[in-house]
Amino acid sequence: MANFGYVEILYIIVLLLIVIYSYQQYNTDFWKSRGVVGPQPLPFFGNAKDMMFGKISQADYIRKVYNEFPNEKMVGLFLREPFLLLRDPEVIKEILIEEFSKFADRENNFDYSVKYLQTDPMSAHLVNLEPERWRPLRTKYIPSFTATKIKDMFPLLLECCKSFEKYFEAEVAKGKPIRCDDLCAKFTINIISTYAFGIDTSTTENAEICRKGREIFKVNLVNALRFKIKLYAPTLYALIGYVIPEKNLAPYFTKFITEVIKYREKHNIKRIDFINTLMEIKKHPENLPTVELTDTFIAAQATGMFAAGFETSSTTMSHALYELALNPKIQNKLREEIREYHAKNNGIWTSEDIGEMEYLEKVFKETLRMYPPTVILQRRANCNYTFKGTKITIPKNTPVWIPLFALQRDSNVFPNPDTFDPERFNEDVNRNSIYYIPFGAGPRKCIGIRMGSYETKLGIIQILCNHRVDVCEKTLIPYQTDPNAMLLTPLGGIYLKITKLET
Repeated sequence: MANFGYVEILYIIVLLLIVIYSYQQYNTDFWKSRGVVGPQPLPFFGNAKDMMFGKISQADYIRKVYNEFPNEKMVGLFLREPFLLLRDPEVIKEILIEEFSKFADRENNFDYSVKYLQTDPMSAHLVNLEPERWRPLRTKYIPSFTATKIKDMFPLLLECCKSFEKYFEAEVAKGKPIRCDDLCAKFTINIISTYAFGIDTSTTENAEICRKGREIFKVNLVNALRFKIKLYAPTLYALIGYVIPEKNLAPYFTKFITEVIKYREKHNIKRIDFINTLMEIKKHPENLPTVELTDTFIAAQATGMFAAGFETSSTTMSHALYELALNPKIQNKLREEIREYHAKNNGIWTSEDIGEMEYLEKVFKETLRMYPPTVILQRRANCNYTFKGTKITIPKNTPVWIPLFALQRDSNVFPNPDTFDPERFNEDVNRNSIYYIPFGAGPRKCIGIRMGSYETKLGIIQILCNHRVDVCEKTLIPYQTDPNAMLLTPLGGIYLKITKLET
């Protein structure tokens, strides 16, 4: 090993300082030279210091920046690299829809076959994949989420409601505040497991998948560190797997999904669900020449669908209950509609009933406006690009962010944006549709919109028909976003008092 003297050490320190200064100057000039304004970045941290150290959530920080530049179409920011925050709905439409082919990549498209195989194998699912694999897979998945498919599977969803009712009634009978985000997750996990995998998680035999599913998004030190390293230092994140490989969730879900498929193949079980779709894909790899169909990759598809299917719906459901507890008049009005339909159908719900309930739809939409589970959409330019009607050009691979949370709480579009008001969604309201895109927009919008809607609404109906939800001493007022969570999550959970009503 070389022996460094004081002069050599001084040279190294000076060199490092020059590199840091040059990098910082490059960052500062990057957007300035392109005519894009933005907050001043800090050395090393860019604009992300407070988010990195958990002082503010991603949702709240991006909303803060959005509001600080009200007259700008776009704002220049820095995390690990320069990225562009879009504010103007026409520019957002340009990126998501009109020029989709030039922004088809998510920001964090990973080469799972090499870089992230050890670190994050279960994230190689449809949401994250690059266009070459995303396009053919999405086409194969679409039949699993059509209106006809949901209608055919609806009786199974009602069976899930019955099994949830027993658990729910037992929790209410205890007379204690109920953590509603956990309660809702139990419901939606069973719904998506039944719908996609043909598995009833209310049984003791399959209860483990419920626990493991909750661990995916659980706010703890390990998950928070992995999430932040992945966001702010992806190169380091790629190396983590070789030092601290993921030995909990990835092996469990790979084994679980593989065994389900093998069991069905052995017993020649055919069921029109997502697992069956994956089995057909695996049988005919020649139809997907751009995709290597390993057991891990197949398991990642199932796990991604499972995680997205339960967490976003349970989050929406629990946020709806939270706002309904804070707004009892709205809750009573919704209950009246639920009971009206309950009387008409004798408690035997159909997908048509759900589709006809206008006030439930407004409550659902307003919940998603205030609490979109995904607070930003991320895209990455796959070529040098000049925005229409401007002189602003970004180089290839520049990330762009669409701030859903900030857009949907823009006071110029939604007056009193922090107030829960379902009447915002009356049919005669006229606004640019891009200001409300909780499921995304364009070809890469959420594939499970319809399923997520039914799932959430059934859960709300199940709880509100014969129960009242109220705030209690453990209810978080005012609402605070957990700065260490991957999705929009309340700090410490949502606790409410639930009381049985006379029927």
